[in-house]
Amino acid sequence: MRQGAVGTVRLVERDGRRLVEKRLSDPVRHGNELRALRALADSGLPVPQVVEERPGVILMTALPGARLDDADADSRIADLRASAPLLRTLHELDAPEGLLPAPDDAAIIERYRAAGAPPLPLVVPPAAGVVFCHGDWTDGNLLAQHGRITGVVDWEAAHRGDPLRELARAAWGASRKDPRSERALIDGYGADPARVRAWYPVHAAELWLWFAEAGPPEYLAQLTAELRAWPA
Repeated sequence: MRQGAVGTVRLVERDGRRLVEKRLSDPVRHGNELRALRALADSGLPVPQVVEERPGVILMTALPGARLDDADADSRIADLRASAPLLRTLHELDAPEGLLPAPDDAAIIERYRAAGAPPLPLVVPPAAGVVFCHGDWTDGNLLAQHGRITGVVDWEAAHRGDPLRELARAAWGASRKDPRSERALIDGYGADPARVRAWYPVHAAELWLWFAEAGPPEYLAQLTAELRAWPA
């Protein structure tokens, strides 16, 4: 069983307790996840509690529920909406020192243009602040049970960054699977849709670069076709 989508993750038992063992080969990401989880230990957010840590390995509590990307379409939309207030709560917490830096959007735009990718209306939107960000708020990193979010996992990409950038990444990415996801997240968070959507071209460029460098060729081809139809 996998609880999360990055690194090697497996369920283990110790003294009758179900725990999750996560192995990360990158020591920077390993340390980053530890800082985030320890900072959130008493936050009230449904995050794993660190039980033990050693180089490359984090042992943490197993959380109830199933990943949202395993849910039926209507349940997924409802659960995404339920997750949005939790994202807002995260953005209101103090971020610990030492988290990864925020993505360099100017560099993303420069690399995208240099790669000869489909044209996009690329500009970095005005900043909305600097907050505690999860870094990958997707349906694969959210757990739910009986209509309630029971877990937010995979904190290795946590950073101090722009709250609307993070919300936009979640909304745009989820909307590629189901267009209803966009309003579920934006309305659930309580944000201005226009300000959120201003970030979409940046996220499209970032994802295109990811597929170009590491993703399956068919994913790159599909996204390239989508971006060629992007409104001017």
